[in-house]
Amino acid sequence: MLPSAHAAAALLSQPQLELQLRSWLAEDIGRGDLTAAALIGQPGRASWTARRAGTFCGGVLVEPLFRLLDASVQVRLLVADGEPVALDQRVLELAGPATALVAGERTALNLAMRLSGIATATAALVAVLSGTGVKLADTRKTTPGLRLLEKYAVRCGGGTNHRCGLDDAAMLKENHLAWAGGVAHAIAAVRSVAPWPARVIVEAETDDEAVQAVDAGADAVLLDGFTPEALGQLVPQLQRRAIERGLPVVLEASGVDPAQLRAYAATGIDLISTSAAVTRSPWLDLSMRYDPVLA
Repeated sequence: MLPSAHAAAALLSQPQLELQLRSWLAEDIGRGDLTAAALIGQPGRASWTARRAGTFCGGVLVEPLFRLLDASVQVRLLVADGEPVALDQRVLELAGPATALVAGERTALNLAMRLSGIATATAALVAVLSGTGVKLADTRKTTPGLRLLEKYAVRCGGGTNHRCGLDDAAMLKENHLAWAGGVAHAIAAVRSVAPWPARVIVEAETDDEAVQAVDAGADAVLLDGFTPEALGQLVPQLQRRAIERGLPVVLEASGVDPAQLRAYAATGIDLISTSAAVTRSPWLDLSMRYDPVLA
């Protein structure tokens, strides 16, 4: 099932989305579009075309963005978010005052190209893991102000969202462990104040830290920077310890080489998290062209 406007709304509330769209439009338009004088009174039609094959994302933003400029703008999506697009395929059509279409063009395209690039990169990584049962998750390495939309793009590409923020779950990393006096102390401190549904994740950089995390009852252990060969030996050991203690644990690999995803999946882990789809993805080029509408 492909992500929808409802899925986007689950990440980004409508008031928050509108506030951000207004801010992004204001950044581009400033005190007013100086080219608008050439278009006053002109109705227009426009279409978007993909200049490269990939996975489209951002369609749910187009109508609310253009409606902020003129409520009469009509948007017809030809490709849903999360669907593949071919080279030169038409993605959507717009109709309305030409001044509004021109004013919103760059902001709308920039957002969609950025998100489509992430969705495309995610889909490629997810395809590598197909059939393994291992999920691909994103990270908090996102663009400030765009985090929720970038995470939505990951979902459109078939990925899974990791934490959206520090309040989603407690992930104890190397600095936490050092300052808290060790894995067990850090977990106990968080458990004493966190709401009962909150998960506690421990990022382990050594075999010993991973074992301590399982023994101390971590909900998940993020195994960071391990090679597939090292995980192949460590993961079965951690799974046995968890079963012996009756403490189910999710084992996650991070800091991985995207070229070795299949090798990591073969180690028995449950999840692979990577920032690659967000931090290394090129934009998916989209073009907007106009057709005048005779009055």
